[in-house]
Amino acid sequence: MTLTQNQIEIPSPSKPWVKTPTQRVPSIAVGITALALAGAIVEATPLKGKLGFFLVFVPLITVLQYLLARIRATRKAAQDILVASFMWTAAFLVFLPTASILATTITKGIEGLRLSIFTNTMAAASYTDPIQMGGLLHALIGTIYLILLSVIISVPLGILTALYLTEIKGPGSSFIQFIVQAMSGVPSVIAGLFIFSAVILTTPLEASSLMGSFALAILMVPTVTRTSQEVLVLIPNDLREAGLALGATQWKTVALVVVPAAKSGLITAIILGVARIAGETAPLLFVLGGTDALNSNPFSGFNSGLPLYIWKGFLIGLPESVQRAWTGILVLLILVLILFTAARVLGPKKGRL
Repeated sequence: MTLTQNQIEIPSPSKPWVKTPTQRVPSIAVGITALALAGAIVEATPLKGKLGFFLVFVPLITVLQYLLARIRATRKAAQDILVASFMWTAAFLVFLPTASILATTITKGIEGLRLSIFTNTMAAASYTDPIQMGGLLHALIGTIYLILLSVIISVPLGILTALYLTEIKGPGSSFIQFIVQAMSGVPSVIAGLFIFSAVILTTPLEASSLMGSFALAILMVPTVTRTSQEVLVLIPNDLREAGLALGATQWKTVALVVVPAAKSGLITAIILGVARIAGETAPLLFVLGGTDALNSNPFSGFNSGLPLYIWKGFLIGLPESVQRAWTGILVLLILVLILFTAARVLGPKKGRL
């Protein structure tokens, strides 16, 4: 008698790494015990609030999980539990500040977020007036001017420098690479002071969006250059060799083969560079002027930006001005999140550049 395939009972594959409900009971009990003990310790000691609870709960549950694994399993399993607990704790410590910043900014900034702030300026209002008066239109337009001018200055410099360092590797490449790396660590306030002392104090030019974009370009160029380098290095050499084999010059190969292949990565480099400078305040204090009126000319006259708008609100320190500052932070955060989302969407996908 022969059995057909349908008559043969095929056992389902076992998954020993997946815990059964019975195996999860001790871990759940340990978690509940750690929560109860941490709550009792926080109540009985000067450690108060969420931070105090976290500082007690994390070491407590780590020790209890280690002891449980040591009793029920082997020493190696207990060590694995201990290492995994440290990894989860580190991941949570990275996530916690970001979540806290987002939650605080949204809860405090949403109160002043209304359509009128995008259509009015502070020219006829004071930072201490009710939030219904005035707005941040001048700061938003100023930020757009700064970003556009900085992109116009930085993108050609950054990408061409990356192409020279990656594709040409001509004389002075090592020195240029050193300068780019050194510029990545320049404090932002130094960039503002440099433009103020080297340009504004020694030429007829005055503080304006153009001067602010010069200062921000100093900060943006290294980001664009280094990110572009990382993208260009990933381009297969086969593409370059194919272009040269067809008789194209090196620059034609770079322009017609390498750059198009790295287009999405270069767009990501530009967006990350913009996100790097969007919230800078220190350099703008010296080169922008900080007016509260709308200036439609980015090349002449004082202007403003969202970072300066936020700085003024906190500097005054009154409830109305602080509320304006939190609203400005929320708008700036939304702008930066949009840029990072665009970088993810337009950036290199898995398997291609």
